[in-house]
Amino acid sequence: MDITKQYREQQEAKQLQSKISAFIGDFRIGTLLNKSGIRKLRGVSPLKLFEVIFMLSFEGVRFSQGIVKNSSIGFQKDAAYDFLKNPRHNWRAFMLSLAAMAVRFFDVLTGEEREKVLIFDDSTYDRSRSKVVELLAWIHDHNRGCILKGFKLLTLGWSDGNSFLPLDFVLCSSAKPEKRIQGIRKNLDRRTCGYKRRLEAMAKSTDHLEEMVKRVLNRGIRADYILMDSWFCFPATLATLGQHLPVISMAKDVPKVLYRYNGQWVRLSKLYRLLRKRPGRAKILTSVVTKTKKDQQIKIVFVRHRHKKRQWLAIVSTKVDLPDEEIVRIYGKRWDIEVFFKMMKHYLNLEREAQLRDYDGMIGHITIAMSRYIFLAIEQRRHDDPRTLGSLFFACSDEMKDLTLLEAMQRILSLAMEKIRSLGIVAEDVALALVDSIMCVAIEMLQSGQRLFRNNNVVLTI
Repeated sequence: MDITKQYREQQEAKQLQSKISAFIGDFRIGTLLNKSGIRKLRGVSPLKLFEVIFMLSFEGVRFSQGIVKNSSIGFQKDAAYDFLKNPRHNWRAFMLSLAAMAVRFFDVLTGEEREKVLIFDDSTYDRSRSKVVELLAWIHDHNRGCILKGFKLLTLGWSDGNSFLPLDFVLCSSAKPEKRIQGIRKNLDRRTCGYKRRLEAMAKSTDHLEEMVKRVLNRGIRADYILMDSWFCFPATLATLGQHLPVISMAKDVPKVLYRYNGQWVRLSKLYRLLRKRPGRAKILTSVVTKTKKDQQIKIVFVRHRHKKRQWLAIVSTKVDLPDEEIVRIYGKRWDIEVFFKMMKHYLNLEREAQLRDYDGMIGHITIAMSRYIFLAIEQRRHDDPRTLGSLFFACSDEMKDLTLLEAMQRILSLAMEKIRSLGIVAEDVALALVDSIMCVAIEMLQSGQRLFRNNNVVLTI
């Protein structure tokens, strides 16, 4: 029994290695690394380093066990650390290029009528046990309701309602200097990617949203809406992002955020009380088209809270002509990014795999961890979507339809003539006469078959 289990595990490991190798080859990981300025300086190649780090979570080992204490990988730990910590490596360009290729793969499998969405959300990057990590700060964890040491991982993702892909991220420290435990510890050239990303980390998270959307759209990634949680739903943010794509967001009742209704400015809870509700146990309670302080017209849909009686949730849409049901349905796609964060933390070792103190090292490691998720998303789609195999079948069918019966016979007879000429046994005139006779018989048979087909159709019609 143990032998059978061991053999099965070995076969699964071989299949996984084969799929990862195919992924690295099909998506030209080596080329993307090179174009992103991640090139070989000495020793082992960046592609080899990427592949070894990429495999760690699938092998069930951490950075120390799989690289630091592993003498069979062909390079020392310093090579892996230098690979991750180099401030000149443009990890953002690499991730955007890889994600753009994956989006094009999913676009082939997704109908034009299905909405594609961009999703914003942030999650804690916990470093509670750390003391000297670069740009470490005190942050508030909304889920646990406490203050901890770490970062905020602001992420922009893409979804078609079936598959989710991370596109871009910012590892945010705190915008307030008094909340930052550590500052910048490297003396960097201001032109490097590492210096620019450190400046991003010390800015407000809402300041990054528009630039992230612009970068994604400039890569040719198509989307129909932007989805956000209530933490980002402010009039200024809605107005800024609404210039690029329609925005659908959860709204929260904040005293300073007011909406215009019947000539007066009211907060969200008062606006709900002023509206007429649908009777019975309707899931959608009411909706209204209103304006924000930025003079932007929006639509607010109030839905019943599933877990709290007499409570409601509000969803805001900058596209006011959308039906209420469509707004609620499209916003439901935002849940994909919650699944993404859980997968990244619990299964892909986002926080626990490598205890890096260098900010560039954390950026590089997060990028590789998100690349693992892109790989898993592609493999899941290939497994679940029959069109991944069907597209190959239809492509082969189209290729066969292009070759008609007459063209096939011409090719065969041409090959036969070449064979006869090379042998020199039969005179060419005799061979041509033989071909003509064969063609005449074939044409007569085709014409007879067509007449028989027409006669059968007439009999069936009668």
